[in-house]
Amino acid sequence: MTFEDSLFINESFETAGAVPPELMDAAWAAGWRHFGCHFFRYSLQFDEITAGLQHIRPLRIDLTRHFFSRSQKRVLARNEDVDWEIVPARADAEVQAMFQRHKTRFKANPPGFLSDYLHAGSPATLPCECLELRASVGGGLVAASFLAVGATAASSIYGVFDLDHSRRSLGTLTMLREIEHCRALGLRHYYPGYATLESSAYDYKKRFRALQWLDWRSGEWIDCDGAAMDGPPATDRVI
Repeated sequence: MTFEDSLFINESFETAGAVPPELMDAAWAAGWRHFGCHFFRYSLQFDEITAGLQHIRPLRIDLTRHFFSRSQKRVLARNEDVDWEIVPARADAEVQAMFQRHKTRFKANPPGFLSDYLHAGSPATLPCECLELRASVGGGLVAASFLAVGATAASSIYGVFDLDHSRRSLGTLTMLREIEHCRALGLRHYYPGYATLESSAYDYKKRFRALQWLDWRSGEWIDCDGAAMDGPPATDRVI
């Protein structure tokens, strides 16, 4: 895909308060993401490392057709000792400290603060219901992620983990647990975020069954199931 072939989209808006679950579903289905009450969608971004453009595609997983791969099942089995707590999002001091340590792994575009991704005053309710999934081992927190919930879908907002436990594949693990919880809620779709056609450290987020990407031009969701999105397979950044 060339720059000339790309559809340029760069839009954003703010909501004043709560958004009905059905409208959250519609927004996610149209390619919107949100951090707190700030909604945005874009089709291109500049990569500081390569000094080139990256092509953005929203991703979602059809939960009615999804199943875990062998490698994902191994991640779950390797983490059977993890204790999970699912609570209304609160982003306490322990999680914020983990966020600050976790962001040191990024070579370019490091995130600022966890409050940039959640509503500062009411993270559990604005713009919609938001859950915090907390993973602990031996009583110590090792990972946390945040999941926005609509009527028939949910969107993953952000996840952090303790770098000392990287061998546990905690980034993948929190996604697997979010998917399991979405299934328990009877939801149809899970939105893991955006992907680029260019490679990055987030490749694992494309290795899921029943995966779809949004065609910006037609507005239709296309089955890819881990295949390339007009670019290299399994090398796409989800943001």
